[in-house]
Amino acid sequence: MADEDMLAELERLRKENDALKKGAARGVSMKVSEKGGLSVYGLGRFPITFYKEQWTKLLDMADEIRAFMAAHDAELKSKD
Repeated sequence: MADEDMLAELERLRKENDALKKGAARGVSMKVSEKGGLSVYGLGRFPITFYKEQWTKLLDMADEIRAFMAAHDAELKSKD
């Protein structure tokens, strides 16, 4: 591979890497999965996917989850 080709490929890879880094910094996003579930991206390494009924049940429990977290605050770890 010629030096010019290598430099062009290196520059292309740098641009691709920068684009991927910017995409990771977007925050949380959502989309409908192939099977019709709601997938939430950006909370961890993998998306969290539930069907509509599961999301509704979880969201209805928001106060209970917060209370549980408060009661067990010393036991729970935070990811910085």
